[in-house]
Amino acid sequence: MTGKILIIAAPSGCGKSTIINALLEGGDLNLGFAVSATTRSPRQGENDGVNYYFMSEDEFRDHIAEGDFVEFEEVYPGRFYGTLRSEVERITSSGHNIILDLDVNGALRVKQLYGDRALAIFIAPPSLDELRRRLEFRGTETAEVIDVRVDRASYEMSRAPEFDQCIVNDRLDTAISQTHGVIKAFTGS
Repeated sequence: MTGKILIIAAPSGCGKSTIINALLEGGDLNLGFAVSATTRSPRQGENDGVNYYFMSEDEFRDHIAEGDFVEFEEVYPGRFYGTLRSEVERITSSGHNIILDLDVNGALRVKQLYGDRALAIFIAPPSLDELRRRLEFRGTETAEVIDVRVDRASYEMSRAPEFDQCIVNDRLDTAISQTHGVIKAFTGS
């Protein structure tokens, strides 16, 4: 049996990574996590094929030309991130469901590519004001960076109706439970 493709996207600060980690740790959804490819250099303790597939910019561009990515993004000039088709097929052909942590544009590209085999879930903040408050509470970014993230979140939230499901993360435990339930219903796990 071939596994299903689960796509989760959210603005920065909405708890997407926390939700995904909780789903993976739960262990009852038969999930595999896709290792992304990138052109950035490995950080201390990161390993090729575990944290990322590390590639040169030329290698990455060759993979693009060959159509090897289900989605990719040039985040900064020369800094690419993407999901290899081979990674999706490796996990799903073994019968596992794959969970993808993607930006909104990449998520919608993968949904379009795989159609009914994929479930696209958008995690939304209760409001842009609450998102700003959460980002400020983190204390890790300047006011200017927060402004950029909130502006980006406004755009991303405008795309939420294009997703199969939208879950508002007002309370983390509830958002995890709702996401789990939607995935369980889709996969039949």
